[in-house]
Amino acid sequence: MKTTFTIVLTLLLHTILSAQRLPLLFSTDANGISLNQFECTDVNAWRVNEDKTLELFGASQYQPRVRSPLNIAILKNYRVGDFILEADLKQTGREYGHRDMCLFFSFKDASNFYYVHMASEADPNAHNIFLVNDAPRKNIAEKTNSGVKWGSEWHRVKIVRTVKTGLIQVFFDDMETPVMETHDQHHEAGYIGFGSFDDTGMIRNIQLYGEFLPKKMGLFH
Repeated sequence: MKTTFTIVLTLLLHTILSAQRLPLLFSTDANGISLNQFECTDVNAWRVNEDKTLELFGASQYQPRVRSPLNIAILKNYRVGDFILEADLKQTGREYGHRDMCLFFSFKDASNFYYVHMASEADPNAHNIFLVNDAPRKNIAEKTNSGVKWGSEWHRVKIVRTVKTGLIQVFFDDMETPVMETHDQHHEAGYIGFGSFDDTGMIRNIQLYGEFLPKKMGLFH
C-alpha cells in the first residue's frame, strides 16, 4: 500500500517531468508585444507603452455576466492544457487591501475560467485562486499566504498547471516556494491572460511553456 509520502513524491515527480517536456510556445523576447496579440474586455483600457510593456492604464467598459474581474487581456492563438506561465508584473494603483493584479488561465469563454488574484491582503474575496464556472467567482485555494507587497517595483510571477492531477501553483518572486496552491479539474484546456479586478498595472517578459491545443478565438464579443 502506498504511503502518503510516496503519493506526494509521485505527484511532485510528475509535475517536474511534465514541466521539463513543455515547449516554449510564446515569449515577448521572440514574439515582441502588440495589442493585436490579445483579445481584451475593452481594448481602450490597454496600450503598449514606449518601453514595449503591456499596460492596463484605465477601467474597462465591460460588464461580465457573472461576478468576475473586469479588466482582462487574453493572449490569442495559444490554447493550452498543461502549462507554465512566467511574467514580470508591476502594480501601478494606490495601496489598499485589495490592490491587485490577476493572471487568467484555462479560459474557455467569458464565464468559464480560473484566475489568480494577487493582492496586498488576503480575505475570502482577495489574494486567492478563483474558479468562474457559469457562476460568480469562488475561491478554491487550499494554501495561500497573507498577501504580497506590490510597492512600486517589478515582480516575477509564475503559474504551474498540471491538468491530470488538477495542480495549480502560484509563485511570487520566490520561484521555489508557492504562495498559493490548489487542485481543481473543472476546466482543462484554455487560454491564458493578464489583468486586474479593478486596478491598473504593467506586464513584461512573458514566457509561456505549454501543451498547444489550437482553437478559434472570440471570447468576449
